[in-house]
Amino acid sequence: MSASRTLPDPPATPPDLARPVVGVDPRGPRFAAFLTTVVLAVALLLVPGPVGVALVLAQGAVFAVGALLGVAATPYAILFRAVVRPRLAPPAELEAPQPPRFAQAVGLVFVAVAGLALLLDAVVLAQVALGFALAAAFLNAAFGFCLGCELYLLLARLRGRPPRTEGARP
Repeated sequence: MSASRTLPDPPATPPDLARPVVGVDPRGPRFAAFLTTVVLAVALLLVPGPVGVALVLAQGAVFAVGALLGVAATPYAILFRAVVRPRLAPPAELEAPQPPRFAQAVGLVFVAVAGLALLLDAVVLAQVALGFALAAAFLNAAFGFCLGCELYLLLARLRGRPPRTEGARP
């Protein structure tokens, strides 16, 4: 007598075990946007004073790290992983890192304009640039709507290519 045994179907595409899981916990960028909102709001109130300028420079450095090295390398993301995420359930899904990274670059542009305007003593221009960055950060923090991410997706569609969002697998 032989026992009949059915084997499960193999997966359509085998998982790449050598490739690490890549993606961004969507709660991380919202946490970072909250901190960015606070920093930019205080900076907006204090420019052109030295503390306001220092906050603009500090936020610019955070944006630069996020744009150049990825959002996971920012001080806000490190704080999120160390303090906040251990207290939360695992995320239901991960987001692709490319749109938030692009959003960091957009934020860097606005803060760089503000910094340059402060150097040129164009305080109103600096305040307007900071106001735009603050509005975008607030939308992400309060409602989870990332303007820079949406801009990334729009530009990808306009180029006629699907957006680069690989790597967002849980």
